[in-house]
Amino acid sequence: MAQRLLFRRVWTVATRELRQSPAPTAAVASSSFCTSFQPSSNRGSFLTPSRTLPPSLHLTPHRLVSFNVQDHDDFTDRVINSELPVLVDFHAQWCGPCKILGPRLEKAIAKQEGKVTMAKVDIDDHTDLAIEYGVSAVPTVIAIRGGDVVAQFVGIKDEDQLDSFVSTVIGQ
Repeated sequence: MAQRLLFRRVWTVATRELRQSPAPTAAVASSSFCTSFQPSSNRGSFLTPSRTLPPSLHLTPHRLVSFNVQDHDDFTDRVINSELPVLVDFHAQWCGPCKILGPRLEKAIAKQEGKVTMAKVDIDDHTDLAIEYGVSAVPTVIAIRGGDVVAQFVGIKDEDQLDSFVSTVIGQ
């Protein structure tokens, strides 16, 4: 898990550098083997590409339907401070109904085409968040908009009920 978090941070820094800095210019060397002796000012950082990306690989941010919460700070950044409404799915690996509800909820959120997102919180890994939000049973889904809890339910729901719940959360 720590490796994924580290990779995500390195990737974020790399893409930020790509967006902010122009493509590096190649230094002209007098011989074929002196490229390693170029002054450091002529070389880009190891995260800067030596050529531009093809247009098919543009670097636009892509919002996923759901994400796993890594820690309390991640929860604050991606849920509490989110501009979109966020459905927080408190679940556990050992919970059978959670395994049924998760894909149904993701499907209902995907239908809204970016108007809402979903955070997954494993209560065994993040007990502090479960206690903070009063989760006493799983699955529990809490809707948060602007940092405030606006709706919630406990237990499994069918697809029609989930579609209705998600529409209510986003205000349709």
